[in-house]
Amino acid sequence: MRVGVLTGGGDCPGLNAVIRAVVRKGVQEYGYDFTGFRDGWRGPLEGRTVPLDVPAVRGILPRGGTILGSSRTNPLQAEDGVRRVRENLAAQGIDALIAIGGEDTLGVAATLYEEHGVPCVGVPKTIDNDLSGTDYTFGFDTAVNIATEAIDRLHTTAESHMRVLVCEVMGRHAGWIALHSGLAGGANVILIPEHRFDLEEVCGWITSRFEAAYAPIVVVAEGAMPREGEMVLKDESHDSFGHVRLSGVGEWLAKQIEKRTGKEARTTVLGHVQRGGTPSAFDRWLATRFGLHAVDCVHDGDFGKMVALRGTRVERIPISEATAELKTVDPELYAEAGVFFG
Repeated sequence: MRVGVLTGGGDCPGLNAVIRAVVRKGVQEYGYDFTGFRDGWRGPLEGRTVPLDVPAVRGILPRGGTILGSSRTNPLQAEDGVRRVRENLAAQGIDALIAIGGEDTLGVAATLYEEHGVPCVGVPKTIDNDLSGTDYTFGFDTAVNIATEAIDRLHTTAESHMRVLVCEVMGRHAGWIALHSGLAGGANVILIPEHRFDLEEVCGWITSRFEAAYAPIVVVAEGAMPREGEMVLKDESHDSFGHVRLSGVGEWLAKQIEKRTGKEARTTVLGHVQRGGTPSAFDRWLATRFGLHAVDCVHDGDFGKMVALRGTRVERIPISEATAELKTVDPELYAEAGVFFG
């Protein structure tokens, strides 16, 4: 049995832990051979591979990023993409493919399995924690810890100058990072994509905070939108999955706050800092378990499935179920955070 492994979409802490677990268990318990595909779906599309064995995965558990590289390549949009993927998998003697990624990467895997018979197993990865069917995706915990530390640091400088500090975090359609880090970091306003915000209400919360002799911290997800207005874009370009580049809502919000309250406001955009560096202990644990269970899926011939965390158990669900809709923040959860606004 020869198994292919790829990591697609945005990188995140914990990818290497999955690769390590897949290879270690696959080699030691099942005697499998492994081939790594470079740069996400570009690897199977173009036949770009690297050797993947036990020596290749030694020492990578604490490393961020991915030793296989990643990209946002969509083979379903490439000319003869499906045919090229199937031919390259056959040329490498691949009997099964483990795809580690988020909504887009796993969406491709689901299509290849359901419509073209490619034997795929999915592993959920995204710092946004927005994949349905799993309680958590690895990478999320690390991103939240990084954002929380940043918010902790912003409190002291905000209070020193008595100014508003706006912290923009990642979150295109789901506000999980903003909600968790904002609550953990004691933010006074948390704005998420699931709930359009009222600018006057936000300014009211900020004014109230100053009246209590404290400097406000505003945490805003990059996809958050005002009640009257549209999503703020970095530019008009799209990737191969049709996503526009976000970022800019934090700067726009700071200018609006200054204009409406007369208080000085500054913006910190965390951006790719949230993706980088050493994974947290939880993400290493979760990624390792996902890798172990993914190779078991291959061994059982249970293709078209994604491994998912349900409580403390790792279970298998159809990849198509996990990618059918995004997991967004429940209004009741967001309402809980409202106690601390203002």
